[in-house]
Amino acid sequence: MSAIMEHPPALLHLRPIELAKTSSKIQDAEMSQTIHTSSVFENRPTLVVDDVPDGGFDGWLIVIACSTITFFYVGLTYSWGIIQAKLASEHLAPDSTLAFIGSTSVAFISFAAIINSRLIRLLGTRNAAILACSLLGIGQILSGWATKSVGGLFVTNGVVMGIGCSLCFMTCGSLPAQFFKRRRGLANGFVFAGGGLGGFVLSISMDGLLNSVGIAWTFRILGFITLGVTLPAAMLLKERTRRASATVEWSLFKDPKFLLLFVGSGIATFPLLVPPFFIPLYAASLGISTGVGSTLLAVFNLSSAFGRIGFGQLGDLIGPISALSLAMIVSALSMLAIWPITNSLAPFIVFIIINGLGNGGFFATMPSVVGHIYGPSRVPSALAMVVTAWGAGYIMGAPVAGYILERYGGTDAGRAAFRPAMYYAGSMSLGSTMFTLGVRQLMTRKFFAFA
Repeated sequence: MSAIMEHPPALLHLRPIELAKTSSKIQDAEMSQTIHTSSVFENRPTLVVDDVPDGGFDGWLIVIACSTITFFYVGLTYSWGIIQAKLASEHLAPDSTLAFIGSTSVAFISFAAIINSRLIRLLGTRNAAILACSLLGIGQILSGWATKSVGGLFVTNGVVMGIGCSLCFMTCGSLPAQFFKRRRGLANGFVFAGGGLGGFVLSISMDGLLNSVGIAWTFRILGFITLGVTLPAAMLLKERTRRASATVEWSLFKDPKFLLLFVGSGIATFPLLVPPFFIPLYAASLGISTGVGSTLLAVFNLSSAFGRIGFGQLGDLIGPISALSLAMIVSALSMLAIWPITNSLAPFIVFIIINGLGNGGFFATMPSVVGHIYGPSRVPSALAMVVTAWGAGYIMGAPVAGYILERYGGTDAGRAAFRPAMYYAGSMSLGSTMFTLGVRQLMTRKFFAFA
């Protein structure tokens, strides 16, 4: 009877016997189809629609945890200028060599980008972050026994800490994208703002520690604090979806947008570390005490934190490429038009704040730019390849400025010796801006369009 109710038009003209046979065939066919369908779906992987929640409790918890880790791995590297000035006062090595030690740890972010992406997929984000934070703290602790050895500092503060920094960047830099879509720029801004805040706090802390316990114990104390804070934060990290493994997609080099972004961002990293590494040294050339110089570096890092949040939010409003271009313009003009004419504390502070804003904007917008152009499926490979291009600028940018400074008389020659290094850094930043604007032009022909 149920079969009759389900198929009335086709069955009303049949006789009772035929009706019974037909009903039986229909039931058998339905049962066969049910079994077949069940078996098919049992063997087929479940299709999951990745509906990004755009925040929620888990999303903001991830942002807080990533920001905590970024507080240390960015804060420690951006506070290297304090250690560098102290080591230079003890005549351990020339400024260019000491800058090279500090830039080595940052350069590993580029050198190991693709390898680390694959390692994260193998270990999982949480385990990779635990390994990264462990290396970060251990590198600092070991540096406490290498304060009289340039080679030792290259290994401990350069290589060991550098591997930790690179893993931290890859774990924390792209994870918020799994939890945010519309507010992705703001989430990335908060994550990287942790680094600016870390530089602010650690710059002041380093100066106090150096004056009270010396260089060796400053390294050790910071190392133990790093382990105690970052390891619990790393344990909070989790993935919504399994990360795709980054590979070298050679076909991307056929895309003009990728070429411009690859070369332009690579050039942009040459000047990025010059101000934070040389602010304490330039402050000394103005007759400013080391304590005030450390505070000025802290102000730079705090300004960078505001820049990361502000430009991240701006990217959500006007487009990440436009926000990146604006950040690079601000950075370039500050080094070409403001820094060279600073002859006292007040204009120097103006330069520090403006350059810090642009500097932070670069890091906050880059992940969003890559995601905006290539979408979530190609982000791991595209971002890893772009970050790899930063290696030369990271490792050579600040040392080249140091070589230029030495060529014109070094820190003892006063403010004039710094100007060629300023013009070098500002010109590189301006050149990078041209490449970024080229990417924007290829994305949209309209000046005010979202891009």
